[in-house]
Amino acid sequence: MIVKELQAGNFRNLEALELRPHPRLNYLWGENGAGKTSVLEALIVLSRGRSFRTTQSAELVGPHGRAFHVFAEVEDEQGARHRLGLERAGRHWRGRLDGRDVAQLSQLTRCLPLVLMEPDSHLLINGPPEVRRKYLDWGMFHVEQAFLGDWRSYSRALKQRNAALRRGETGVLDSLDAVVAEQGERLGALRRRHADAVSGRINRLMAEIGERFGPVELRYQDGWTTPTYLESLQGNRQRDLERGQTGSGPHRADLVLLCDGQAARVRLSRGEQKALAAALLLTQAEILAGSVSRPVLLLDDLVSEFDRQHFEAVLARAGATGAQLWLTGTQCPDLATEHRMFHVKQGVVEELV
Repeated sequence: MIVKELQAGNFRNLEALELRPHPRLNYLWGENGAGKTSVLEALIVLSRGRSFRTTQSAELVGPHGRAFHVFAEVEDEQGARHRLGLERAGRHWRGRLDGRDVAQLSQLTRCLPLVLMEPDSHLLINGPPEVRRKYLDWGMFHVEQAFLGDWRSYSRALKQRNAALRRGETGVLDSLDAVVAEQGERLGALRRRHADAVSGRINRLMAEIGERFGPVELRYQDGWTTPTYLESLQGNRQRDLERGQTGSGPHRADLVLLCDGQAARVRLSRGEQKALAAALLLTQAEILAGSVSRPVLLLDDLVSEFDRQHFEAVLARAGATGAQLWLTGTQCPDLATEHRMFHVKQGVVEELV
């Protein structure tokens, strides 16, 4: 996937953004607070409907009105072009795909797959389980067409079970438990498949970016300890009734990362954790490129996250995927690969010739 054109209006400090990026490498440089990350954020919001920097959509709206808009024209690997647009004002949004309104933002996500590497990516290693669940779910969303439906079915059944728990409706629970268990085991199986695919590739990629701190292993934990999920639901029903919520299942799952048999968050230094997080994201991009389409890679402030050797190694490995790359930084480095460079100052983006 290649972004051919990007526009944004009243998005943070980007009053009127319009740029035509290079198909392989784009570098946005400028001082801190200039708006570099906001350009990447606009792409993320267009694709996913939400920001990676805030949960408050009001923070994305600039000073010139009550709404922002983002537009992009993209080209897939077969040469087909699509036009994506998103406008948001408060809780109200309107998405467009090729001139037609979309009912669900996931339609835009499928047309614009993105992998983001940013300063908080190390939370994949030492952050809460929710971060790693989202990592797996993003990968499965693009690789397995059935995943979104299974995820929604499980979420809906879980919500119904929690409501029955709060009302103490044991008769309803008798019928719901089988549905929750079936949907939960199906969701867990998809996640485990993706975790195994990443685990099978990660060590080779780690070696390619120059990290040799020991073999890395990924283990998916379902979120229950009994042989089947149904046994867990039935065995823990009284506890769940007392708490008013379901205490086991895919919503409690985790992706355990081990290095030399130890938890990676304990075994590795902060720099090594960042390198492992980069490898996880690049591996996921590889899997997606081999099964569906190359995602666009967004590398935010990579220069400050790594020393020069690691920066060059990660950048080279990212470039080897054949994906379109977007980088940001406060320095103006020498880039051997053909590229376009954009200077960002006080929300104004200008291409340097």
